[in-house]
Amino acid sequence: MNRETDKVSRDDGYPEVIGQNVAFLLEEIDSQVLEGEFRARLKESLKQLADLKTALDESSIVAVTDSRGVILYVNDRFCEISQYGRDELIGKDHRVINSGFHSKTFIREMWRTIGSGKIWRGEIRNRAKDGSYYWVNTTIMPFIGSNGKPYQYMAVRSEVTKLKETEEELQQMMSKVMHIQEEERRRISRELHDGIGQSLFSLQIQLDRMISEHQLTELQALRKDVSGMMDDVRNLAWELRPSVLDDLGVVPAIRTYIDNYSQHYGMQVDLACSLRTRLDVQRETVLYRVIQEALTNVAKYAGVSEVTVSVTETAETVQARISDSGTGFIRDRSGKGVGLFSMEERARSVGAALSIRSEPGAGTVVELSVPKRTAQ
Repeated sequence: MNRETDKVSRDDGYPEVIGQNVAFLLEEIDSQVLEGEFRARLKESLKQLADLKTALDESSIVAVTDSRGVILYVNDRFCEISQYGRDELIGKDHRVINSGFHSKTFIREMWRTIGSGKIWRGEIRNRAKDGSYYWVNTTIMPFIGSNGKPYQYMAVRSEVTKLKETEEELQQMMSKVMHIQEEERRRISRELHDGIGQSLFSLQIQLDRMISEHQLTELQALRKDVSGMMDDVRNLAWELRPSVLDDLGVVPAIRTYIDNYSQHYGMQVDLACSLRTRLDVQRETVLYRVIQEALTNVAKYAGVSEVTVSVTETAETVQARISDSGTGFIRDRSGKGVGLFSMEERARSVGAALSIRSEPGAGTVVELSVPKRTAQ
């Protein structure tokens, strides 16, 4: 047997790559290392390395590539989940299992991270040989050479397909709940405006006639109460669902809300809006609600008299930014903060990206990027 070949190859002829000389060294150590205590410690370390590799192969999906991404090694679990044999993977790159789900920006950012010698972590959707898709939670570790640059990459993955499917089901459920909620808001708002509001308006006209024809000045107080009730009903209907949002679109709705907001809270709102495109109802609702919630939080917690709002668009997205220089906060991840949770869920429901940055004493910035079209 050729010992040089045996020490670097598997039974199927492919290089081990990970711990490739361990088995050979364990066989040779007794004849090559004479000092007893050092030999025993070395054997123990090599045995631990071999056990670690076995544990990794049994628990994880493992692949090793060179610096260009060419696959040098895959373990059995990689072959099982991808449904490709080693002869179909070794020498190829990961495009063989590319699902096309992730953007070029996502891939470039991943390569930028590992190419700079940093560890990359994230979730990736891959495609198996039969065309089915599977999700993996991935950690990519660069191996750095003496020149300070990566010479190999090890990717350690665990399958999370069921978890992602459950998350998607929950997201669909949340989207349906929010859609039903908005429909109920619209219905109740219309009933308040067209039903109770119109009835109160008719009552006010009758009171005006009675006061005018019969000089019943004692009804003035009642008329004032009815007028106040009309304002309350109008404001409640607006809070539930502004009719202008459905009738004219999100830009007039935002402008009207900000005017009312400034009058109510005595706060200056600097609005810059260059949006000219109408979106579908769900996206316009998300855009409106996130701005509404962010401004409400500013009024309640920021302790400022001025806030800036901008709404812009690109060819692919509509972007909103709400910023203040107020008290700021440290995000509580314990489940509190219903307003922030609501914004995040609304954003997810249309595939939007939401960013909330805040520091105590440094203010808060909320950024929303809504895709104009649904990602395929």
